[in-house]
Amino acid sequence: MIAADTSVLIDYFKGINNTNTIKLDKVLMQHALVLPPIVLVEIFSDGDLPHQFVHKMLELPTLNPLKDYWLRAGKTRAKLIKKKLKARLADTLIAQSCIDHKVPLITGDTDFRHFVKYCGLVLFL
Repeated sequence: MIAADTSVLIDYFKGINNTNTIKLDKVLMQHALVLPPIVLVEIFSDGDLPHQFVHKMLELPTLNPLKDYWLRAGKTRAKLIKKKLKARLADTLIAQSCIDHKVPLITGDTDFRHFVKYCGLVLFL
C-alpha cells in the first residue's frame, strides 16, 4: 500500500508528467494506492472536478482512522509547532494516517519533511 498527497493526484489527472506522477502511475498499475481521508476532502473541495475524476477517487480504498487517531494527530502537530515548524492541519492529518498505517506517501510538498524528520512519516522514493 502506498498513499498519495492531493497535489500529486491533481497533477496526475491533469496529465502533468513529473517524478511524482510517474511514481503514482506505477502504484496505480499495481492497484496499491490508498488515500488518507483528508485527501478526499481536499479533492472534493474543488466543485469543478470532472465527474470521471470524482468517480475514480471514490473507487480507491482509504486509510480509515485508527483508535485515538485524533489524539495522535494533535500530539504530532504539537510536536512540530513546539519546534516552531510548519504543521498545517491537513498535512498533519495526511501524515498521521500514513504513520498509523505504516504506509509511505508520494508527495512533492516539502512541508512534509518535518513529519519525516520528527514524526516517523516515510516518503515513497
